[in-house]
Amino acid sequence: MADLVFIGLSITSSWGNGHATTYRGLVKNLARRGHRVTFFERDVPWYAENRDLPNPPYCRTVLYRSLAELEQLGRAAISAADAVIVGSYVPEGVAVGEWAIATASGPVAFYDIDTPVTLAKLDRGDGEYLTPDLVRRYDLYLSFTGGPTLERLRELGSPRPAALYCAVDPDVHMPLPVPRRWRLGYLGTYSPDRQPALEALLVEPARLMPRDAFVVAGPQYPRDLAWPANVQHIPHLAPTEHARFYCGQDFTLNITRADMRAAGYSPSVRLFEAAACGVPIVSDWWQGLDTIFAIGSEILVAGSAEEMAEILARTSDDERRQIARAARTRVLNEHTACHRARELEALIRTALETESRSRRPAAMAR
Repeated sequence: MADLVFIGLSITSSWGNGHATTYRGLVKNLARRGHRVTFFERDVPWYAENRDLPNPPYCRTVLYRSLAELEQLGRAAISAADAVIVGSYVPEGVAVGEWAIATASGPVAFYDIDTPVTLAKLDRGDGEYLTPDLVRRYDLYLSFTGGPTLERLRELGSPRPAALYCAVDPDVHMPLPVPRRWRLGYLGTYSPDRQPALEALLVEPARLMPRDAFVVAGPQYPRDLAWPANVQHIPHLAPTEHARFYCGQDFTLNITRADMRAAGYSPSVRLFEAAACGVPIVSDWWQGLDTIFAIGSEILVAGSAEEMAEILARTSDDERRQIARAARTRVLNEHTACHRARELEALIRTALETESRSRRPAAMAR
């Protein structure tokens, strides 16, 4: 059993961010494995107004309004913790990281849920929540991106970079007996760099297939965006509704942000969620996708509206179900939040064993 402290973007609100879903699954499974978790979250208006899980039952949640209040409320917990994990996009993240490193007696990790975006920021000299100095000072760099990016992090001076991919919570995402309403759907917050792919892989196929129904769910899409008549837009979908949403589709679309597509080895949590729900996925291509799923038998790939229309028109129901079953099996065997909790335990245990710390490494041994 260990005392773990997270300082993350949000665990109480999934509004316009994918961090909350990741933290909820990971923290819940750490708690199931006997660890005590405290989660510190900046109390900001846009999350305060849209809290879909204000009091997670598997951790102690502490809201703070400023860096000074975090220092006041968190000093005792962080100084006593076996390990501290600071997340990406935390407001005043550089100051938070420096304070956590100075205060903690155990290892301090940076949990980067946005690694390619973070590295692009560093290349531009943008130190919104991380600096080159902090890359070197964090004991662990936990990255949502694997592959060559880990070598890049070593070159930047990280003493211990490691991939800790996103994951799915199978307690939440599972096949449900709901009517299929849409031929193809997409779940994701609006992003200018993803929009051209959404236009090509969903909007244009919808125009080519006017008798079929399509759907896009997610916030922040421009109000003046003109959707075809057969494309429904749902402005926000709570995580509790994701499974029903996926299971209402014949196929679901995955689109990768430009920075993550360029880096490769950056699976989206939406991939794992849809697969766990038993829904076949059509994705854009990026390097490393074939290390996550087998192309053709566990996932399909499209690069144009014509390729997508061909998949939708030609894939039989038997093929669709077979692909969905194979992807679900892969995810349940390798990519659940329980798998990630065990991986995090092992990484922290290694850090405890190799760093000269005052706290005992046996805390993470289970």
